[in-house]
Amino acid sequence: MNDAAEIWLNISRNSTIGKTLEGEAMTKRLRVRPSLRPLIGRVTRSDEALYQADVLFEIGDRAGGHQARRAAVHAGPSGGGGGAVSILLVPLDDAGLQYQSRAVRTAARSAIGMAEMLAHEIKNPLAGIRGAAQIMGMNASAEDREMAEMIVSETRRIVTLLEQVERFGDTSSPKLSPVNIHDVLEKVRRSATVGFAQGISMTADYDPSMPPALADADQLTQVCLNLVKNAAEALTDSADPSIRLHSYYDHTLRLPPDEDDPTGRPLPLQIVIEDNGPGLPAAIADQIFEPFVSGRENGTGLGLALVSKIITDHGALIRVDSRPGRTRFRISLPKA
Repeated sequence: MNDAAEIWLNISRNSTIGKTLEGEAMTKRLRVRPSLRPLIGRVTRSDEALYQADVLFEIGDRAGGHQARRAAVHAGPSGGGGGAVSILLVPLDDAGLQYQSRAVRTAARSAIGMAEMLAHEIKNPLAGIRGAAQIMGMNASAEDREMAEMIVSETRRIVTLLEQVERFGDTSSPKLSPVNIHDVLEKVRRSATVGFAQGISMTADYDPSMPPALADADQLTQVCLNLVKNAAEALTDSADPSIRLHSYYDHTLRLPPDEDDPTGRPLPLQIVIEDNGPGLPAAIADQIFEPFVSGRENGTGLGLALVSKIITDHGALIRVDSRPGRTRFRISLPKA
């Protein structure tokens, strides 16, 4: 346990060593409902990170009573082998919602709005610069023509980045309708195999009984295409590169509860995009969905941030589990 966990659970790490969480000595000081045993068992069997939206922790006090606190629980393989599982607790407020400062949300909206406005304003002069460079290159010497072509190329790259910023700032809601997940994945697979993923083994492992998802088909295609493209780029130096597209049904997964849905929205439809590349750099693994965080030298850091935004706008979830030899992005969607 880290210091924050000791304080929140009102229990020292030294007093827990050698104790069983559900043993008599511990339950006098800490009761967990529902039991974490099934969650931990699923993690050890599947060897992937899992999430439980709302867990009650009844924490003993000096007067002999118990104080109720709630947390979302993220569980995953610890990486040390032997079936060890690491647990992350995300405390919840009284309404069962993950706490987020209103000031932080307002600042984020303002920053996105400013970035979107700047992107729009910068594209206009860039068009003029690119046009001027193209005209200059027509009658220039070979050396100067090379410089003009470099200006044109770089302005195009900046425009692409600005378009990503504009898409990230788009606040319009997704157009939700019943979507066949496998139609989306097959469209992405075909596009990848004839384009950026040539030479990479692409495996389709679908559950044929999957019902339609409630999603925006175009946006979901963009999300999966971004994830497959990232996987392909991570496999550049791999000797036997492979990407697996997998779908399956898991009725236990839900969104954290809120005022409109006290039990949490079910998200049973799972899409997994997995590659056998080197894994995410450890330094950025925890911030991979944040804007301007990238593991590539020339990456913009907006691709996965845009993916996260689209999935959040759908009222769905996306998670990543990465280690050398296997990186797995999992999207959890509602049924139509």
